[in-house]
Amino acid sequence: MAGLTAVELDLFVRQWRTSGPKRRRAPRGLPVLVSYLRVQDAIPELVSPPSEDRVDVLLDEYATFLTDERGLAEGTVRYYRSTAKRFLISVPASTYDAALPQVTASAIRSFVIAVSARRSTGSVKNTVTALRALLRFLHVRGYLDDPLADAVPAVAGWRHRPLPPIVGAGDVARLLGSCDRRTATGRRDHAILLLLTRLGLRTGEVAALTVDDVDWRAGEIQLRGKGNRYERLPLPNDVGQAIADYCRRGRRRDGDRGLFLHARAPYRALSSSAVGHIVTRACERAGLPRVGAHRLRHAAADA
Repeated sequence: MAGLTAVELDLFVRQWRTSGPKRRRAPRGLPVLVSYLRVQDAIPELVSPPSEDRVDVLLDEYATFLTDERGLAEGTVRYYRSTAKRFLISVPASTYDAALPQVTASAIRSFVIAVSARRSTGSVKNTVTALRALLRFLHVRGYLDDPLADAVPAVAGWRHRPLPPIVGAGDVARLLGSCDRRTATGRRDHAILLLLTRLGLRTGEVAALTVDDVDWRAGEIQLRGKGNRYERLPLPNDVGQAIADYCRRGRRRDGDRGLFLHARAPYRALSSSAVGHIVTRACERAGLPRVGAHRLRHAAADA
């Protein structure tokens, strides 16, 4: 008994779960037994940080669930998975199932409080949504006996906050004019800003564009929207001209099929956050208050 380890206990639980006709939960009496044996000093301390390998196996199952059963878009699945990993490795492993962190209401609150101390309100709200999705999955799949999604604290959206700055036609012209189209980076940024302001695209939609999504003959562009939905939009002449200018005199033609690439090696497709940074830098160059890329969607709607 003195030689019992967390690995051996984990192996027992895994065999227990797979020995029946369907997936079973860990034996309910096991935590009580382990606690008693620890009090009696009959076994060593078994609590340890969860192995990242074990967490990754669970995260792979979670990602498959989000894709196959919930039908979420690839970018959403990536965000939910990364949030789940940050949470799971922040709590100790269970004393009766080393493959699963010891998820408690206290651990949930501590994680949200830690995140809220260094992120914006909007970012924390996204984290909370992703965390609730994880906890529902763990409960549905039998990893958690109790539904803990309601233990995730709500994020306050304070009233009477300053209104976001309005992006008018003059501001849009200054943003576009701030791009130095004598350079490859300037031509790329100019095309991106036109897509955001003229077509009202989301940053994720811009980042997901590939060279195959532009139908030059039909004058259309294909978008990958939320929930993996596809739609085609007409491509205005000025937007098409800006994209063509970047493709001819700026975009590298080897490697990644993404339409908009990083200006430095490795020349991979831009992420949605990189598209957002392009907007921020354009605001700084134009001498305008910083606005998020989403505000440019409103500018397109008001035009």
